[in-house]
Amino acid sequence: MAEALEPPFDRPDAGFNDLPGWTWVGTYGGHYLQCDLLAGFEHGFFTRQWQGRPPEELAAAISAGVSVHRTRQVHGGTVLAAGEAEGAPWPEADGLRSDGEGQSLWVCGADCTPVLIADPAGGRVAACHAGWRGVAARIVPAAIEAMVADGACRDRLLVALGPAVDGIRYQVERSVTLQVGGAMVAASCDPAPDGGVADLKQCGALLLDPAPDRDRLDIRQATALQLERQGIGPERIALCPLCTVAEPALFHSWRRDGVRAVQWSGVVSQA
Repeated sequence: MAEALEPPFDRPDAGFNDLPGWTWVGTYGGHYLQCDLLAGFEHGFFTRQWQGRPPEELAAAISAGVSVHRTRQVHGGTVLAAGEAEGAPWPEADGLRSDGEGQSLWVCGADCTPVLIADPAGGRVAACHAGWRGVAARIVPAAIEAMVADGACRDRLLVALGPAVDGIRYQVERSVTLQVGGAMVAASCDPAPDGGVADLKQCGALLLDPAPDRDRLDIRQATALQLERQGIGPERIALCPLCTVAEPALFHSWRRDGVRAVQWSGVVSQA
């Protein structure tokens, strides 16, 4: 049985366990993070404590007897139905949406944002890997549109944005900022005259950088803005405050370590 526990990491700061809206869950294999907003769905954001264990093993920590669905992530905007990702060789995509009951959908990352979406009305779920390229490719809006086309209720969708690099620690070239800014509006709309930079600043996704032609970009905040423009109100969006770069005891980080290692996140469908 899983139970809410304190994470077993030696940290001197008393505020480490103070994560409003998020809960550490302990199991026989370790601890993982859950979002209280998605409490009605079996799900988990796993840490480096689970290194070397694939989704086929991790699925047992959050639910018994579920099928496992994953992809070979390529930093794009493609969202597949879970039935298209049932075994190796895993198809190339960065998002999955459920098309049946008892499906566990998995994404991995090491600074990019893991995004889990749930439809309480119908039990459908989706999982996306959203780095800056995925945000620029509008992968999360694509997942939402696909879920709605399948019958999900847009007005009730719940979204959890898991641990990822924060804006303070993520320096990017101005060209990256413009690509992400340009994705803040729907594809059918005229582009913003400033490349969407003002929108990114206003939502807190864009911070100043002293280096010329460089910015500090918070891809989680940019994703949250995309969600709001998809009709997902801020009360239905949870953004994890943990930064993968700043928490070496908890998370792998490509930006920090330059090592190819990831943590997984997954969610289980109900219908």
